[in-house]
Amino acid sequence: MDKEQIHRELQFKAVRSSGAGGQHVNKVSSKVELSFNLPNSEGLTDKEKERIQQKLASRLTNDGVLILQCDEARSQHKNKELVLKRFFEVLKKSLEVPKKRKPTKPTRTSVEKRLKLKKMSAQRKASRKPPSVN
Repeated sequence: MDKEQIHRELQFKAVRSSGAGGQHVNKVSSKVELSFNLPNSEGLTDKEKERIQQKLASRLTNDGVLILQCDEARSQHKNKELVLKRFFEVLKKSLEVPKKRKPTKPTRTSVEKRLKLKKMSAQRKASRKPPSVN
């Protein structure tokens, strides 16, 4: 993953924030939209693109574009920094390869302990029943 190349491929768009505002809200475009075209990216290898495609399938458009938005801050520059930071976190997380799980067996003591507790529980419940007449 070539961060600098990816950074050059990003497209930013400033739009008006939604929600309640005041006199200033209709004049300022502080919300920032980041779009990243995954299939046309030269900063990622084909393997990385494939992995990201699988992990972020629900967040990508039909064209394979990842769109992130940020309108947390009142400043457009701060929102741009935040969305950029979030974008690289999402990329990093989607590229992580999960550790392979090693199957394990329960220890003999834990099996014996479980069976002993089951037996005690069964006896306790059996003692609650009225005695049967034979």
